[in-house]
Amino acid sequence: MARKKNNGKDGKDNGRREEIRLLEGTAAKNLKTEKGTDTTSIHIKNSALKYELELKKLQIELMKLQNSMKDNGQRILAIFEGRDAAGKGGTIKRITAHLNPRNARVVALMKPNETELTQWYFQRYVAHLPSAGEIVLFDRSWYNRAMVEPVMGFCTDEQNKRFLKDVPLFEEMLVKDGIKLFKFYFSVSREIQKQRFESRQKDPLKQYKLSPVDNLAQEYWDQYSVRKFQMLSETNRTISPWTIIRSDDKKTARLNCMKFILGQMTYDNKLPEEEFTVDPRVVISGIDELKHMEENLMQPHQLHG
Repeated sequence: MARKKNNGKDGKDNGRREEIRLLEGTAAKNLKTEKGTDTTSIHIKNSALKYELELKKLQIELMKLQNSMKDNGQRILAIFEGRDAAGKGGTIKRITAHLNPRNARVVALMKPNETELTQWYFQRYVAHLPSAGEIVLFDRSWYNRAMVEPVMGFCTDEQNKRFLKDVPLFEEMLVKDGIKLFKFYFSVSREIQKQRFESRQKDPLKQYKLSPVDNLAQEYWDQYSVRKFQMLSETNRTISPWTIIRSDDKKTARLNCMKFILGQMTYDNKLPEEEFTVDPRVVISGIDELKHMEENLMQPHQLHG
């Protein structure tokens, strides 16, 4: 968000400031623009400019990665999970912003139809797995059965338990077949989630995100925490570990998620590894998150989202 002077009809500053939401990347793009008669002075926080420059650097690296994948046939599958308004969609948007859509896909499935309800649970997801040279990002995934479905009563206890036993085996098959699997859980605090829900109601550009279950996400906060603990306990395996992204600060979360992916991959003309060092306060291993939850299960207010 930037502010510019709002002058009156006589051209004088009337003391008011008009709020303007700049497109991401505008500050970096116009960093060297010189003052002229057809320019407007807008003040940008240095932190916002730094973020835009870092984001551009990482997006260029993602393009390099994609180009190498076309040649070597690598396959990437990245799963994005977390509570509502945790920042999953925004991170996916930045990752794919400049990738060739022929080799980068976002999968965000609707609720299963009547036919899909009769199928093997994983069946509708298998059709979207990556082929050689592809990057596929799941905006929510089969892990709906670990958290959302049991909390909201969309599956039985038996279905939930069977899923938690089956999914490590399923993911092991994917990894052993050569798919590079990333499992991200975006962790947002209760207060920040509430603020983001309120922002969606006020901002017309965010209202497509509004959902009838938004209020229930706050009401069922503790139930989601229990399901999160069960999910991590049963499905955080050496061959397919979880990576937790603290996402109260969306911009920091995006950058660190991108750094983590790039740091795990080998590709042509890659920047030095130190460029992909993640912030340990933002990127947490599944094992460390489990330890944190075990230590604070009796103090729910201490738990991260």
